[in-house]
Amino acid sequence: MSFLFWYFPLINLVAFSIIGVDKRLAIQQKWRISERNLLFTSILGGTIGSGLAMLFFRHKTSKESFLLRFYGIIVIQILILFVLFYSGIIEY
Repeated sequence: MSFLFWYFPLINLVAFSIIGVDKRLAIQQKWRISERNLLFTSILGGTIGSGLAMLFFRHKTSKESFLLRFYGIIVIQILILFVLFYSGIIEY
């Protein structure tokens, strides 16, 4: 089995989970997970899990600064995929 076959579901599960944990901590008014760490899981490939968790838990959906950085990560990832496909490094 391919490394990516296991990596992407795992990192997306981690991203989904930590946003859920951060939401729970926010409700309990406890010490929170930093936005840097939340976004870092997206950078590592957990964009889908993070996005689904934001919708599911209704967390970080109204904070514009977070959303701008999150959408920026998505755009950069799409551009990277485009370049990799266009250059022939990754084939469909």
